[in-house]
Amino acid sequence: MAREGAGLFAAFRVLGRFSGHVPHVLRYHGRHREFYLAAAVGRSVHTYNVKKLGIVAVSNTLPQDITCLAADRMLIFASYDNILHAFARNKEVVHTYEGHKARIHLLQPFGDHIISVDVDNVLIVWNIQSEEEYLQIDFDKATFAVSALLHPSTYLNKILLGSEQGTLQLWNIRSNKLLYSFPGWGSAVTTLEQAPAVDVVAVGLVSGHIIVHNIKFDETLMKFQQDWGPITAISFRTDGHPIMAAGSPVGHIALWDLEEKKLMCQMQDAHSTAIAGMSFVPGEPLLITNGADNALRVWIFDGPGGTGRVLRSRMGHSAPPTKIRYHGQNGEQILSAGQDGTLQSFSTVHEKFNKSLGRGSINKKKSKKKGLKLDTMALPPITAFASEVAHQSDWDGIIACHQGYITCTTWNYQKTSMGAHKLRPEEFSKHKPIDIYATAVDITSCGNFAVIGMSTGQVDVYNMQSGIHRGRYGKEKAHEGAIRGVAVDGLNQLVITAGSEGLIKFWKFKMKDLVYSTELSSPPSGILLHRDSGILGIAFDDFTISVLDIETRKIVRTFSGHHGRINDMTFSPDGRWLITSSMDCSIKTWDLPSGCLIDCFLVDSAAVSLTMSPTGDFLASAHVDDLGIYLWSNRSLYSLVSLRPLPADYEPSLVTLPSTCPMQDVDVSGDEEPCDEMIEYVSPEQLGEQLVTLSLLPESRWKNLLNLDIIKKKNKPREPPKVPKSAPFFIPTVPGLIPRYVPPEEENDTQSKVVNLGVLAQKSDFYVHLEEALSTNKYKAPLDLLKSLGPSNIEIELRGLAPEGGGSTEVMLSFLRMIGMMLNKKYNFELAQAYLALFLKLHLKILSSEPKLLEELSKLSVQLEETWIHLQGLFNQSLCVLTYMKSALL
Repeated sequence: MAREGAGLFAAFRVLGRFSGHVPHVLRYHGRHREFYLAAAVGRSVHTYNVKKLGIVAVSNTLPQDITCLAADRMLIFASYDNILHAFARNKEVVHTYEGHKARIHLLQPFGDHIISVDVDNVLIVWNIQSEEEYLQIDFDKATFAVSALLHPSTYLNKILLGSEQGTLQLWNIRSNKLLYSFPGWGSAVTTLEQAPAVDVVAVGLVSGHIIVHNIKFDETLMKFQQDWGPITAISFRTDGHPIMAAGSPVGHIALWDLEEKKLMCQMQDAHSTAIAGMSFVPGEPLLITNGADNALRVWIFDGPGGTGRVLRSRMGHSAPPTKIRYHGQNGEQILSAGQDGTLQSFSTVHEKFNKSLGRGSINKKKSKKKGLKLDTMALPPITAFASEVAHQSDWDGIIACHQGYITCTTWNYQKTSMGAHKLRPEEFSKHKPIDIYATAVDITSCGNFAVIGMSTGQVDVYNMQSGIHRGRYGKEKAHEGAIRGVAVDGLNQLVITAGSEGLIKFWKFKMKDLVYSTELSSPPSGILLHRDSGILGIAFDDFTISVLDIETRKIVRTFSGHHGRINDMTFSPDGRWLITSSMDCSIKTWDLPSGCLIDCFLVDSAAVSLTMSPTGDFLASAHVDDLGIYLWSNRSLYSLVSLRPLPADYEPSLVTLPSTCPMQDVDVSGDEEPCDEMIEYVSPEQLGEQLVTLSLLPESRWKNLLNLDIIKKKNKPREPPKVPKSAPFFIPTVPGLIPRYVPPEEENDTQSKVVNLGVLAQKSDFYVHLEEALSTNKYKAPLDLLKSLGPSNIEIELRGLAPEGGGSTEVMLSFLRMIGMMLNKKYNFELAQAYLALFLKLHLKILSSEPKLLEELSKLSVQLEETWIHLQGLFNQSLCVLTYMKSALL
């Protein structure tokens, strides 16, 4: 079920997904004159350019994971289960082919047709444009189970089929006839590949044999054997070197010399899993490989010996990540530790900034000699790590502890490698205990010290630059039980440790003395400190969460609601939200000031780790049995989101994990309208009758009303612009011997500049409203009209109230009563002051000569004095309290 528009986090995109077990497809774009690589990643197809291996397109997602992939000149074909789709422009689905009863496992483009074979041995030839079946052939599974499919070059309307029984068949699709059967070599066919020579096909077998066979004469030209198991992929080099490459299930690649008919060289550990797809770029010494280890690699053959080296690669974790944390304060890098033993950095900006810091090793030199498969020096996967950017260019800035291992390792982000130091207690420097291991680590904000907690209850401090042991908390142990978490505050004053026996202890960082100890209601499973606000989040074994203030050392909030072990926590950058993930597949957001749950949603697989961007724009999550790192955008930054507490009976909705590209077809404005919870609060004009309330008008509407004449005088042009006089077609001349032109006649400016007041005789809307208010005593209409006018129009309206301007003393009296009403109700307070000041400035002479107006002014004077005395008392009281708070010793 898709999430409605009221969620705090919206699915954005996934990082670190590049390849799967489906073989890639190589295409040539005629107009671009460039090769493109299409790879199936989950439910979408990624298209990369071979030149830079940069992603150029991501297709729309399909309902299920893609299991088979093929491409022709115009379209990309992808299938899941028994349904086949065709993508145009690497993006949208334009054709859907439904007719198979079982899962499709083979695809072959065939001109205007596409051939698909399912696991029930049904072969269907589809017309690409009309989506209709052209031909259907059923094979008997017992005698000929189709396992490979190929269209031999120059063989018109013919396809070659390989079987699990080892035999091959050549069919004519147009006439639906079996042309020839090849007896085979007594072993199942796994792959068929066209050689550069016509009529020659390479056949890969389960036994590890590669047969180069001429299908025209049914003659075997050469035969090779690999000892690594079945042949998974075959490709021929076409740049003038007679080389054939063959893949294996263990990740090795063999290169065979077809002239010498012998093995030329091996490329061991090209991938850590089976070689899924392999293809030489036509006419170039480039080999592209992909595998289920989530890696795409481009190899170049430009060195001696014929072996290849990695030219470009895109790789993520080959096993699911277990811990992720943002690195630095710009929110652009995410450090990720995976079950494959590697530590990697993923960029949220562009894939070219991704880094792999490698895998941990006891001895790097020995590990390199032994290779990936036989490496006994490899360290276990990282379970926890901490990083700091301060001094990372001078020495190592990352500290990590490993699963069931006592030694903690340092890592260097700048050098993208394992660091110089291996930190372990001195008493275990000569022998390694089996049942003692590091459980928690933290690094100080200055990057100088690392704090490491052990399963025995010891907490040690090490210098990150030298690796020297700098002390231990407690006489022998900091806690009786295993350390569940360590944290250092932002000023290196306190170290906070949590033990499995249920105690939280505060230590002086430098003196190593115990400052405070408090007992918890349940054993903690982990802690997380927000250094800027001094708030400590504690997750318990009973699935509850508490928030502790390290200044007062008291628990200030307790949250319950998870129904499984709490995997991870993260704070928002401002410390207002605590976001938690649990094994119950929920991700919850708790608002700390109100102490309420404000957001909750479910995902398909539980999130094992969470981290919030330091800039607050993204939440990143890693999930059980998933290779990707998923980004969720914080909708409160760009949309109106309800932060009201969720009701007790709230049922969270299941949210689909993000795809590779930002989510499409999401109408944010449309999502906001149907949400019943989202009621936009409209502030009333006045909160209370006793409160003095200002208007919401900008200052430019009222602040300069008194100085309007000065501003107009200052902005007045010195002289009006002169319009150039048009010259006549025939310029007149003065009669005489010497030709002279007639001088232009000077025009006398006789127009009067005195404004005729008769023009202003017409009454304005404001004037009419004031006249009506004399009888009705309702001044809202004239006030609203005055508020909508600009400063110049306000001055014109007020000038027009005087008798010489076409007004009357009754209207002036009505205006003064309107000001009195504003002062009585105590709203639009600054407007009343500004309008009254301008009115007095314009009409002071008339006001002094009219008794009625003088009487009304005396009433206003009393009102103004009372209001100002009241306000002055409030101001003085507030200033007094503020001064006391600043100077008092709390």
